[in-house]
Amino acid sequence: MTSSQPSSGRDGSAFWRLWTAHGVSAFGTAVTTVAMPLVAVLELKASTFETSLVSAASMCAWLLFGLPAGVLVHRLPLRPVLVAADLIRALTLLSVPVAVFMDVLSLGQLVVSAFVLSVASVIFDVGYSTYLPAVVSKDRLTAGNSLLQGSESVSQVAGPGLGGSLVQAFGAAYSLIADVASYVVSAILLLTVPAPRTERSEKAKSGAFAEMREGIDFVRRHPVIRPFVLVGTGFNFATAAFEAITAVFLIRTVHADSLAVGLLVACLGLGGVIGAAVTTPLVNRLGTTRAALAPLLLSPVSALLMPLATSGAGAFFFGLGSLGWGACTVTFAIVGRTYRQTAVAPELLPRVMATVRFVSWGVFPIGALLAGVLGQAVGNRAALLVFSLCTLLIPVPVLLSPIRRTRDLLDADTDTDTDTGTGTDTVRA
Repeated sequence: MTSSQPSSGRDGSAFWRLWTAHGVSAFGTAVTTVAMPLVAVLELKASTFETSLVSAASMCAWLLFGLPAGVLVHRLPLRPVLVAADLIRALTLLSVPVAVFMDVLSLGQLVVSAFVLSVASVIFDVGYSTYLPAVVSKDRLTAGNSLLQGSESVSQVAGPGLGGSLVQAFGAAYSLIADVASYVVSAILLLTVPAPRTERSEKAKSGAFAEMREGIDFVRRHPVIRPFVLVGTGFNFATAAFEAITAVFLIRTVHADSLAVGLLVACLGLGGVIGAAVTTPLVNRLGTTRAALAPLLLSPVSALLMPLATSGAGAFFFGLGSLGWGACTVTFAIVGRTYRQTAVAPELLPRVMATVRFVSWGVFPIGALLAGVLGQAVGNRAALLVFSLCTLLIPVPVLLSPIRRTRDLLDADTDTDTDTGTGTDTVRA
């Protein structure tokens, strides 16, 4: 089926090199997700609070640099920005095993490394989302985004296991070298991808704050992107809460062993793989609006299965709920991302992507913190149930918008005034 081939219509090898760079980097990042906290615990004998500082440093970049990243990507040549971000991440991570080898690693260095890594990742993610439309034609964007999201979900399933094996074989610090290598490979592959052709004649004519405000205003006034951002924020808030409670809930409440916990946690990533696989045929059959509404309405059902988990076979409910939640959130995210890449003018896209992620990803630490506080106060199962019930509110922004009356999201552009007040940056239907 030709619509499933994202390489058609442009340089197909460019997309596959971009996809390979993303996949290699995603696997390396999954290793670091496991290894970095273990470096604090095993190498520095860090306390729980000290270890949480490393985690916090790796999560706060979207709140601090999400919006400026969009302006930076808009003003600078895109490919060099991505390559530089990869190399900065590689050098930052390499400093950790080098410091361990020289016996000079400190908690301060680890926190700073986690923060720098996070900032570079923010810039890379904004730029990467902007790059895809340059190498994939608009009618293949859904398939391209599905493949990219699929590889990321696969890395979430297999990466932690690989990271654990590397930590066991080589130690926490030296296992980071795998991620260093992944960033270097990604940078090399990106150098072979054609630089995107974008209109930049208007860039840098206004100040950075004016450009950030332009992106914020566009998202705030847009009839499709605004409700999608609100829903995505709800998804991410709930996901952060679930992830914060999962381990302690499964071990202390469900009494699952380590192997079972690993398998149940992997269900979220496996659900993402399934969601990525079904998105393109779902869009082809139902249209983009219904392809987004279906997982949106099913997601609370999946969430409500997780608190039902009990010891033994009852843990199946958690796995099934996590699987469904992963599939629903990924499918909705792919449809929304593809729409933005299709409908937003190239010169505005980096700032729109940055605004979307600043809002929707910025809630991760908030959701995780509130989940921890609520779990401590009322118990893990009750906290999980509360957040699961909250997911019933997630579909509301879309259900109250004009989107629900259309078959395809682009139709909403023609039915609703989408003037952003900028005069130059408009929605492309």
